[in-house]
Amino acid sequence: QVHLVESGGGLVQPGKSLRLSCAASGMILGINTMAWYREAAGKERELVASIEANGVTNYADSAQGRFTISRDNAKKTMYLQMNSLKPEDTAVYYCKVNFQVDPISGMDYWGKGTPVTVSS
Repeated sequence: QVHLVESGGGLVQPGKSLRLSCAASGMILGINTMAWYREAAGKERELVASIEANGVTNYADSAQGRFTISRDNAKKTMYLQMNSLKPEDTAVYYCKVNFQVDPISGMDYWGKGTPVTVSS
């Protein structure tokens, strides 16, 4: 089985930084797209940032310029560096990874989430 574990969430003041990690484990042939989503209270889960196997990244407008997504394939880990945090960034952040489970098939897996609270 494939497992994803997020870490790094917590309580921070506005303007501060936080670094989230998502570590993968299990029997996988390869890692395709990796992404971070977030779900705020009363809102739908939304894409924050994604990164392809070749390193190409995509960011939500709300994250552009403040957040940086990266990956370390050797460690099977993805990161989200969040700077200049705002109260509206408060949410549970989820890791989603598309794994290559056989030579022709990929499958999405979700982590359980790590909460981030930005408040003074």
